[in-house]
Amino acid sequence: MKTAVLAALAMVAFAANSILCRLALGAGLIDPASFTAIRILSGAAMLAILLVVRDRRFVWRTPDLGGATALFIYMAGFSFAYVTLDAGVGALVLFGCVQITMFAVAVQGGERFGAAALGGLALAIAGLFVLVAPGAEAAHDLLGAVSMAAAGIAWGAFTLAGRGRADPLAATGGSFLAVAPAVVLLWLIFAPQTEVSGPGLALAIASGALASGVGYAIWYAALRALAASHAAIIQLSVPALAALGGVLLLGEALTARLAIASLTTLAGIFVFVRARRAT
Repeated sequence: MKTAVLAALAMVAFAANSILCRLALGAGLIDPASFTAIRILSGAAMLAILLVVRDRRFVWRTPDLGGATALFIYMAGFSFAYVTLDAGVGALVLFGCVQITMFAVAVQGGERFGAAALGGLALAIAGLFVLVAPGAEAAHDLLGAVSMAAAGIAWGAFTLAGRGRADPLAATGGSFLAVAPAVVLLWLIFAPQTEVSGPGLALAIASGALASGVGYAIWYAALRALAASHAAIIQLSVPALAALGGVLLLGEALTARLAIASLTTLAGIFVFVRARRAT
């Protein structure tokens, strides 16, 4: 039950992150390099505060280089991709690459899947395709798609790098702190294109401190009890949650397509998890 609650909270945080990013980048309130840098720095600050509150002191933990590199690629790729990609196309590329990465690692690690589990997976992916399949007006930008694909692979790698850590909060904080110099350098490289409004700054800070910093800490805590395949399919709920959040918080239209896709994805997750527990 504890793992289920932590995973649900993490998915809500990830969905909130998508909404915050969409608000900031889609409306041109901030440029992607600035958003990435502020997101990382505010996330690192929040994680440092959480560590001090928990331990009464902050101790530098040697970060995992692979996890830190994956975090940087995900953060930068996600921000720059959403400058040119349609939201639906971007979500499809991102979560498709996450699934490929995590399930490939699961199979390589010896996990096997029965017919019921594979059926649940297929149902969840079908719901995701219904939700994010681009319409005729969707923008197809090759560079943006490649950037989002890199972000998806990196997010899958970052998630897997954190599994089994004895102290997920310290591990996540170390990764954020290790990435900080790289994102500052990225910010300086794109300094001529810098555009930061007050609302854009606030959204980037909220994305970094709350949806990313706190959200990732919660997710890593949940990952300690999740198999790679479970961690992969649970994340398929994020596009549906983000879309529903858009309806409730951004005034987006509630369509039959959205309702059917969301229910299909969540039903597929339920079938998959039940089937894996039965094996």
